[in-house]
Amino acid sequence: MKISTWNVNSLTARLQHVLDWLAANPVDVLCLQELKLTDDKFPLDAVREAGYPHCAVFGQKTYNGVAILSRAPVRDVARNIAGFEDEHSRVIAATVDAPGGELRIVNGYFVNGQAPGTDKFTYKMDWLGGLQRYMADELARHPRLVLLGDFNIAPEDRDSFDPEGLHETIHHTTQEREHFGRLLSLGLCDSFRLFEQPEKSFSWWDYRMLGYQKNRGLRIDHILVSEALRPLVKACAIDRTPRKWKQPSDHAPVTVDIG
Repeated sequence: MKISTWNVNSLTARLQHVLDWLAANPVDVLCLQELKLTDDKFPLDAVREAGYPHCAVFGQKTYNGVAILSRAPVRDVARNIAGFEDEHSRVIAATVDAPGGELRIVNGYFVNGQAPGTDKFTYKMDWLGGLQRYMADELARHPRLVLLGDFNIAPEDRDSFDPEGLHETIHHTTQEREHFGRLLSLGLCDSFRLFEQPEKSFSWWDYRMLGYQKNRGLRIDHILVSEALRPLVKACAIDRTPRKWKQPSDHAPVTVDIG
């Protein structure tokens, strides 16, 4: 079973990119972030025609928004973090059937945080704390679980093009990395790091200053799998191809193959 995550930075602007990518990469589940549209504007007909008749959507006008596109039926859909009040559409979870049993998929667009010391950074820390409590409960109920999305955290120095120059800046702070580590300590593992990967493997590049062309990127899009799934992970890779297309998202899709 192949499951992908992709921050499309506006589904309205990038719908054709999504359809083209799915035609070339017919994954079982695609999780999207930053839809930037309301539920009623979601292009359900186009997605269904592409082979994904089952969609769980949690949209928001102009900002945020997440969705799970699936070939198989989805059920037990939940939106946002239980017990954490949030006006933004950032998390959607659903259960899908897979070989070997059901999978719980939690798709998140994590808070950016702007900069340490700001109100938005405080919100990020609070949000991450709420997410950890939520994931502890989810893992207790769903041993076969995948947490994926745009984490807005580069967990290690090797996940940044300039770890020294960007030390303790947003996405690189000790606090953010500690929160990432706490998610792992719940019984999750970073599927990308289960395999040997090329150096300077990134999933996001700034539009400015020839960020992609110079590979000035960050690996901030992650797929974490539970311990029950870890032995079944066959591969995990970043597909840089869509980042080369005209008017691309600043993120590239990441895919895990679970046997």
